[in-house]
Amino acid sequence: MVHKHAARRLHYDLRLQLGGVLVSWAVPKGPSLDPEVKRLAVHVEDHPVEYGDFEGVIPAGNYGAGEVIVWDRGTWVAIEDPDAGLEKGKLLFDLAGAKLRGRFTLVRTARGQGKEWLLIKKPDAYADPERVLSEASVVSGLTVENLASGQRPAEAGEARLAAMGAPDGAVDAKAVSIALCETRDVPFSDPEWLFELKYDGYRVLASVAEGKAALYYRSGRDATYAFPEIAEALGRLAVSRAVIDGEVVALDTTGRPDFRLLQRRAQRLRDTDIRRLAREIPVTLFVFDLLGLGHRDARPIPLVSRKEILREILPPGGPIRYADHVIGSGETFYGEVEAMGLEGVVAKKLAAPYPRGRSPLWLKIPALRTDCFAVVGYTAPKGSRAGFGGLHLAAWSGEEWIYAGKVGSGFTDRELISLSERLKQLPRASYSFPQVPSGTEHTWIEAVLVAEVTYKEWPPDGLLRQSRMIRLVPEADPRACTPITGAHEEPAADAEPPPGRRTPELEPLEPQTKGARKPARLALSNLDKIFFPEDGITKGQLIDYYRAVWPTMGPYLADRPVVLTRYPDGIHGKSFFQKDAPVFVPDWIRTEKVWSEHAEREISYFICDEVDALIYLANLGTIPLHMWSSRTPDLSRPDFSILDLDPKGAPFAHVIDIARAIHRLLEDIELPGYLKTSGASGLHILIPLAGTLVFDESRALAELIARIIEAELPDISTTRRPLAARGGKVYIDFGQNGHGRLLVAPLSVRPLPGAPVSMPIPWRALKKGLSPTQFTILNAPRRLARQESDPMAAVLTDRPNLGRALSRLEQRLSKSRQTS
Repeated sequence: MVHKHAARRLHYDLRLQLGGVLVSWAVPKGPSLDPEVKRLAVHVEDHPVEYGDFEGVIPAGNYGAGEVIVWDRGTWVAIEDPDAGLEKGKLLFDLAGAKLRGRFTLVRTARGQGKEWLLIKKPDAYADPERVLSEASVVSGLTVENLASGQRPAEAGEARLAAMGAPDGAVDAKAVSIALCETRDVPFSDPEWLFELKYDGYRVLASVAEGKAALYYRSGRDATYAFPEIAEALGRLAVSRAVIDGEVVALDTTGRPDFRLLQRRAQRLRDTDIRRLAREIPVTLFVFDLLGLGHRDARPIPLVSRKEILREILPPGGPIRYADHVIGSGETFYGEVEAMGLEGVVAKKLAAPYPRGRSPLWLKIPALRTDCFAVVGYTAPKGSRAGFGGLHLAAWSGEEWIYAGKVGSGFTDRELISLSERLKQLPRASYSFPQVPSGTEHTWIEAVLVAEVTYKEWPPDGLLRQSRMIRLVPEADPRACTPITGAHEEPAADAEPPPGRRTPELEPLEPQTKGARKPARLALSNLDKIFFPEDGITKGQLIDYYRAVWPTMGPYLADRPVVLTRYPDGIHGKSFFQKDAPVFVPDWIRTEKVWSEHAEREISYFICDEVDALIYLANLGTIPLHMWSSRTPDLSRPDFSILDLDPKGAPFAHVIDIARAIHRLLEDIELPGYLKTSGASGLHILIPLAGTLVFDESRALAELIARIIEAELPDISTTRRPLAARGGKVYIDFGQNGHGRLLVAPLSVRPLPGAPVSMPIPWRALKKGLSPTQFTILNAPRRLARQESDPMAAVLTDRPNLGRALSRLEQRLSKSRQTS
């Protein structure tokens, strides 16, 4: 807390909660954000914690008589032991307030009998010598001058409304027909319009009356219980009555709206859950319109005037924030919003009254998404169009292509003709997309080209909407075009959360013991649904399998981001690839946020650290689990390097021969390697790295090995990716070594008839008769029970001499080149 106190001498009181009290310093000139400025801070008596929220007038004749406001408040974190710091005279700490943020230090001087300290801002991203801090309360919006004079901004605002002809009569929030936007696709500029950010949150009307606040979703349903910190802050505004329009938003660590975080907040119904999540996921109410103030109806007044009054009655920080705007420059504003990857822009007529319902006076202009897709086909032109009609697009899930739809606009006539000639020269291919377009007008090609495309959305089980071609991306890797998290996996944001829970909660089986998580019972569903029709294998059997193999599978998944492919209707039904954890997952499911350069935002990955988490994912219809090769303590350093032997029509006997050759090579250079079946058509060889290399180095190691084997076995192996260029040879894929690249997890089930699994096997198993699909959910648990140990487990613990191995590899490669 920082109180601004107009006592006999105006000063600011910095208060840090410690040991059950507020340790306090009086700062005569107030805190500064300039690291070059040292402010005197006099250590005064401790205050009770309850005093921290005090705001008002201390009557004359009392100690400290004068006006007091909460100038700032937030949280503080001691960088070093605070008790020891107080004792030795140096306290280093971080502040996260509405006005003061970043690192500060308090240093005791030799003057003033040990009472005098210096408050100094440390140089960091929050240091700003030029910034002028608001002198208003972050709680009420009042200044000490307001308290002294008895004048309130709200009273001045109500008088201004009366002068402008606002009708007399308090507004009833429950009776308001909330204003809604019409949609416009193209941004525009106009001096008679203002432009606001389109927030990705829940629209609410806020009502304040005599210190009590209520929140209502746009349907009229009560939302007060869901956002208690907003209601509390509204209740402390210095207004007698007000009705405010705004949007509740949850901000991520970068300050961007995160709708998934908000959903996680809003879907809780129990007070204990809501209060806990209010601390973990605080929300902000961005307010953009004033409907009523005091006993005046502001709705007929021009928007620009309503917003001016609204700004004056709001505090300068805290959980309620004024939604600012720009006037006239809509296209420039839209461009900045689009570049930042935000939701879009709302345009409003400056002089307009508050609309009733949907109106052309308010327009929403959603921002376009931009991503890269692999070109997997094209259509024949129609009518007078030259070249081709459109391009078929797909994204790579890690094991298969996911059809995304077509793009047919954005091409010039010259581009249609030149690209058409290029497309005709590419090798033909076939794909097993669900509901794939068929007919002679569709030509399917190998995924060689990458297209950068803008679009409005990619809904679940649907196709790209309003797509438009930007360009072909030269030298791009088609398999780096992964499904776009958030665009493909989740529907558009709801107008408000549903009235009940989406999924059953985990319930405790017995009282929680100290230091342990409550034992939980999973609410499983549709266990008798057939997931593998050819074999009659059910979802329940899939879940039983994952529970049985957890002791072996668990160590591979620990601390590692995983990606799901969900088959809610079994292997022949629709499927979807899911990176981002949905908001409805139970709180005990671990997730970790990872920044995605491709998606240009944080993705919330699942982490399977316990068997219940794995069973929960299987209950969602997850069949295969793909995992990163690195773990959350340091995602930049993989645990192993990967070689994927992919036959794609080549004899599996050749895969075995190549795996044996790799094994001999690894033994020659004294580098351990471990083997597992892919569960589909090939084999995976994993080389332990113990986190000593970064991804580029891991890929270089795998590529060296692949090149050597290709040189030594040129008749059966290749490192050329395009299927047409392989010439019937086994492809040694070293490209899976990269940040965010995925490997099917050991013991993961594959969505194929027979329910095969990716099985760790010893090198001695490389013999005639081995099949990558011979291990299934029906026999793998028995095999694990019979064997003494997991033949691949050491890939997580081995620490090989990589320097020596790389030196020997380079010598071997040189000899191979000389021989060839």
